[in-house]
Amino acid sequence: MPTPISLLLVEDEAVLALDLRATLRAEGYEVVGIASTGPQALELLRQHPEVGGVLCDIHLQGPWDGIETARQLLALRPLPLVYLSALADQPTLDRALTTSPAAYLPKPVSVASLRAALALALHSVARPVPPAASHEALTRDTILQRGDYVFIKDASEFVRIQLNDIILLEADNTYTSLRTAGRRHALRLTLGAVLERLSFGQLVRVHRSFAVNIQRVERFSDTELTVDGQVVPLSRQYREAFLRQFLFR
Repeated sequence: MPTPISLLLVEDEAVLALDLRATLRAEGYEVVGIASTGPQALELLRQHPEVGGVLCDIHLQGPWDGIETARQLLALRPLPLVYLSALADQPTLDRALTTSPAAYLPKPVSVASLRAALALALHSVARPVPPAASHEALTRDTILQRGDYVFIKDASEFVRIQLNDIILLEADNTYTSLRTAGRRHALRLTLGAVLERLSFGQLVRVHRSFAVNIQRVERFSDTELTVDGQVVPLSRQYREAFLRQFLFR
């Protein structure tokens, strides 16, 4: 028998959580634990390296809502993410999209929609290049991800980049420059495509031409921000989503 895929369930409604766990087990998945708060989910993920995906409610009690919880989990380890929520307003959807979820399921969740969402989410996980593929298929638009680092094409070779070392992304027509300390790497991809492929929750779009590592922001105003000494425009379109990355005290 194949080993079942392990999932982490983040849901603060006890009855619903137990029902979802039973459904997931009936579908052939293993649930390593149920977390009712963001910090509890983070601790469970640390304890269970075998986790292969996360189902997360958006409305959670505690210091983090579901989107911030997902951001913290993805910063620890990139994983396929499925949101569960009774909220379907545009601001919530826009904010959820900053974490690149594989699916967004409205509550109440049907077994059929849950089954389809998980199948798509787990299928989207980066897979090795098939044996039949030659090195000719590895082009400037290829991103190879493993855990918390990626390999990207630079001249004639692939170089390793830690996701946390990425400072910002800058779009230039059909190319996107990925900047780390002292280096720029050009990818033959749009900014949106790079954000989708990297699956790194700390990268936040702040302008149609820029996305920044939220951990590298030094200061910001209504119209611009500074990331590792570089001034980047902050457009009105993305300002609200940018501010939602922070907890208001």
